[in-house]
Amino acid sequence: MPAPGALAIWWLGQSGFVIKSRLGTLVIDPYLSDTLTLKYAQTDRPHERMTAIPIAPSELTGVDLVLASHKHTDHMDPGTLVPLMGANPQAELGVPESLIHHAEKMGLPARRLFGLDEGWTYQRAGFTVRAVPAAHESVDRDQVGRLLYLGFIIEADDRRLYHSGDTVVYDGLIESLGPEPFDVLFLPINGRDPARGVPGNMTAAEAVELASVVRPRFVVPHHFDMFTFNTVAASVFEAEARRLPPGVSARVLACGARWEIHP
Repeated sequence: MPAPGALAIWWLGQSGFVIKSRLGTLVIDPYLSDTLTLKYAQTDRPHERMTAIPIAPSELTGVDLVLASHKHTDHMDPGTLVPLMGANPQAELGVPESLIHHAEKMGLPARRLFGLDEGWTYQRAGFTVRAVPAAHESVDRDQVGRLLYLGFIIEADDRRLYHSGDTVVYDGLIESLGPEPFDVLFLPINGRDPARGVPGNMTAAEAVELASVVRPRFVVPHHFDMFTFNTVAASVFEAEARRLPPGVSARVLACGARWEIHP
């Protein structure tokens, strides 16, 4: 159990994280299966895993709140979310409001789902979550104007975090984050290459530039070292991070290892 004001954090691989405070446990974008490897086997876009699954979703217990930032399977995976929610009957799952019906069709329990859209907040187990737009690669909305991709500003035990989901740096992102200081920014670094055939994210250099403007205490990279066709070496981010201003530290997490942030 973390001390008051501290948070324990684990990287689950790709964009997945567990965040534990003294009041509750939050899981974001977990991908703990081989759904995509099996789906794309024997195709021209094989999803060969680089990172072993750190924990089976049915073994990840004590969870109060789960967030899925968008529809792509490495963020909203039925092979992960169905057993995870089954192992945590008290947990609630937040998804973009535009994807509530999609989540129900995945077999997720409707009574434990809630929707989020731009500026909406939700509170549970000591966590306050506010949804902000994400642009993967543009700020896309459904026919009634609801966002398809989200990022999350998370407050817990006087700590303030931003999980980007999948996003590039778009006009208005910094304004969406607001002027209050952050303890951690969790940012993707795999970049974008049309030859990959999938939507892209910010590059390592762009993640460092964003962190240099927002100036959190820590910047933590994600969305790398999962699939061989869509990654970048952590050393690229580490080299870029030498440009971070004083007071901002880069932290590359090992998959499955515990890290604590303190006041």
